[in-house]
Amino acid sequence: MISALAIDIGGTKMAAALVDHSGQVTQRGRVSSVGASDGDDLFERLTSIIAPLDLTSVDVCGVGCGGPMEANGVTVSPLNIEAWSAFPLRSRLETSTSLPVHIDNDAKALALGEGWLGAARGVPNYIAMVVSTGVGGGIVLDGRLLDGEQGNAGHIGHVVVEPEGTDLPGHVRGVLEGEASGTALAFRTGRPAEEADLDEIVRAGTLVGRAVGSVANLLDLKLAVVAGSVALGFGEPFFRAAQAEVDRVARLDHSVGTLIRPAGLGSDGPLIGAAAVGFRGIGLDVGVI
Repeated sequence: MISALAIDIGGTKMAAALVDHSGQVTQRGRVSSVGASDGDDLFERLTSIIAPLDLTSVDVCGVGCGGPMEANGVTVSPLNIEAWSAFPLRSRLETSTSLPVHIDNDAKALALGEGWLGAARGVPNYIAMVVSTGVGGGIVLDGRLLDGEQGNAGHIGHVVVEPEGTDLPGHVRGVLEGEASGTALAFRTGRPAEEADLDEIVRAGTLVGRAVGSVANLLDLKLAVVAGSVALGFGEPFFRAAQAEVDRVARLDHSVGTLIRPAGLGSDGPLIGAAAVGFRGIGLDVGVI
């Protein structure tokens, strides 16, 4: 069966695994992405988890990486990874793996995975979101993943949801990532996101729901699927607050009834999404064009 080397690159960790075209995940590896001295140091960490994997029968490498980036990851400059600024990730991976490499934003990769095998399977119009160290999104309309000019469409984390809100360094005041991400929660409260109290959990869910409701009004979609350690870790109180705010905001005829739900692929979602990026890149069906 055709298989991919799947790589997920985030602000706190990097993961790699083999994923076949049925979505089966095997041979996993994981390493921290925090505290790298420079871009080469971070890339060496990544290759340290790729090296033990058996790539002899692998057809493609698919990568989901925090953005922004140049189209197809020619260079990447993740906001949550200081060591990589205009880092030539695609060419470095092609050299180190000897595979064709396809790279997309990690939240867009999630959108592909959720439409292929997850909570958005069979749904032609939806947004998929990651609420974790940062906040990202990928949008599918009419069964097509939106790319934009440089491949960065869907950055819902940089939509203003609270104009007089948090002034998180490196962000416009009050954007969703500056209010509801793990980084923002730690900045606001002085504690790790997993120690947030109920008021902070409800606030984060409400602001995510505000952004989703606005997107539903704008783009005529009725489903948001949300993954990420913050959203999934906060669980039911977060999603209840988010749904209540979606209901308040999405009041147009075409947006009433918009649902926000946990992503369906669980902890394997980022890797399955990364594999979907690779499969899509070589022309295989992943349910989303």
